[in-house]
Amino acid sequence: MLVTTPEEWSAPAPALDTIDRNIISILAQDGRISMTALAEQVHISRAHCHARLQHLQATGVITGFTVNVDPLKMGFGASAHVILKLRQHNWRALRQQLLDIPEVWHVTLTGGPMDVILLVRAKDTADLRRVVFDEIQPLSGVVDTQTFMIFDDLVSRSALH
Repeated sequence: MLVTTPEEWSAPAPALDTIDRNIISILAQDGRISMTALAEQVHISRAHCHARLQHLQATGVITGFTVNVDPLKMGFGASAHVILKLRQHNWRALRQQLLDIPEVWHVTLTGGPMDVILLVRAKDTADLRRVVFDEIQPLSGVVDTQTFMIFDDLVSRSALH
C-alpha cells in the first residue's frame, strides 16, 4: 500500500529519460518480466538495466510490485466511489480508520466541495450498503457521504507510455 506524506509531495521528481520511462512502461504491463527480457526490450545490457531498475526503486519512482486482480472473480460484485465530506481537523486520525476497512481499496484526499474519494468493493449491493452505513458513516469526522455506483471498471496505463 502506497501512502504518501505532504513532505513527499513537495520533493522534486527525479529526472527520467526515455530508457527509464520505457522500463516503467514495460514493468507496468508485466511486472514479472525477467531482467534479461526487460533489458532486451529497452535495448541496453542486463547489468545496465538492473542498475537503472535499482535507481528507480531507490529514488522512489518505483514503489513496489503488485498483482492486478479481477474484483468480480474475487467475489466483489458491487463497486462504488464513496465521496466524503469531513471535519478537516479529523483527516489524520480518520485516514488509518478508512484504510483499515477491508472493502476500502483506495483512499484519496481531494480539494473542492468534498474531501475524500474512496473506492469501495463489496460482495453485492447489500454488503456495499452495510459498509457505507455501518462502517464509513459512523466514523468520527465524517459529515456527509455520497455513493456513486461503478458500472464498468477500466484501467489505463497510457500515461506510462
